[in-house]
Amino acid sequence: MTSFDSPPQLNVWRALLALAVVFVMLATTGWTVVRNHRAAPTPLEASLSAWERGSIGGRSLPDPDAAPARLTRFFASLDVQQRHRLAARYPLAVGNMNGAPVKLRYRANRIAIDEARKTERERMHDERLSPAGQHEAGRRMHRYEDLLAEGRQLLAFDPLGAGRIAEVFGDLGKAQRVSVVVPGVDTDVLNFQRTDREFAAPVGMARSLYLEERAASPSTRTAVIAWADYTAPSGLGMDAATGVRAEEGAVRLNTLVRTLPGRSPIALYCHSYGSVVCGVAAHALPSRVSDIAVAGSPGMRVANAAQLGTSARVWATRDSDDWIQDVPYMAVGWLGHGADPVSSGFGARVLSAWGAKGHAGYFEPGTESLRNFAEIGVGAYRAVSCAHEDDVCQKGLSDMAEAGRA
Repeated sequence: MTSFDSPPQLNVWRALLALAVVFVMLATTGWTVVRNHRAAPTPLEASLSAWERGSIGGRSLPDPDAAPARLTRFFASLDVQQRHRLAARYPLAVGNMNGAPVKLRYRANRIAIDEARKTERERMHDERLSPAGQHEAGRRMHRYEDLLAEGRQLLAFDPLGAGRIAEVFGDLGKAQRVSVVVPGVDTDVLNFQRTDREFAAPVGMARSLYLEERAASPSTRTAVIAWADYTAPSGLGMDAATGVRAEEGAVRLNTLVRTLPGRSPIALYCHSYGSVVCGVAAHALPSRVSDIAVAGSPGMRVANAAQLGTSARVWATRDSDDWIQDVPYMAVGWLGHGADPVSSGFGARVLSAWGAKGHAGYFEPGTESLRNFAEIGVGAYRAVSCAHEDDVCQKGLSDMAEAGRA
């Protein structure tokens, strides 16, 4: 469950503005502590380190941080058995390696998730853990079992901390259009999918969008990525009020879109704090990112759409019952995320969100917001419905219609 789905605690945000000086002091002190502390390698770091020392067929393995094109050529030079051997030996490294074949990453991440499942199963019975710790291990073990279900396509996985993960719906290698769902606060492995309030979690959002895109244009080959491969803020604390997590997430998002296979257009759908991530990433995104749509946004860390520095079309939507409209749209130093993306002066094309019902309902089947997202995702822009009397959106659609008749 995301904290942004809960009733608003606006006094928290206002208190955060008053605590700016304290935050700077704590951040400075924390940096000193982190800088002087040498932590043990994470599971992913250990896998990458083992890769760097490894070989295949008498050949040294390439630098895992090499250009994706070079890594692609390396994997293309191997036979199927050699690729599978590398996935089995270094599952976390291969599963998160930009440039590795997509289907090999799926295979590697299944192996890594199965190893993580076994680890958590042992921790469930570890008497050194508290009952709460054992319970948490059980929750993670069951989540990993869910992720190992037949047919799931995991593009990224890192078990460290709360965990990072990304899943693909559709055939990414053959897709003519690709959509990426970027979620907000409290996004981690445990909250990656939900049985209750399904469409408030990344898996539910992405699956819903994928099915709606297929319904909107059955002949268009689409793929949708539920992208929770960044460390999102936990709750409505200081992290959610600043751009620190967004800065880190933007780097990872930019890397993702630059290394996706093919040249098909990419649309980003950024919910809540995810819109902060997309706003920070916007200026560096490649030109194949054709659209950025934000829903329930607390701001994109700019004063207007032009400052995003992107050639992508910028869309915004917000339900009339979404409590986030009451968050202060301002930026004071590191705190706050700037102007309201659905405001008339921002310059985004404002979409209808009829039927969304609050902050977490934008991907619910039957809503106007989901239908609009799907039309954007398949490139059917003239079928998009604008918010009532939004001149920027209406003019944009008129210009597209004129261009189509020319």
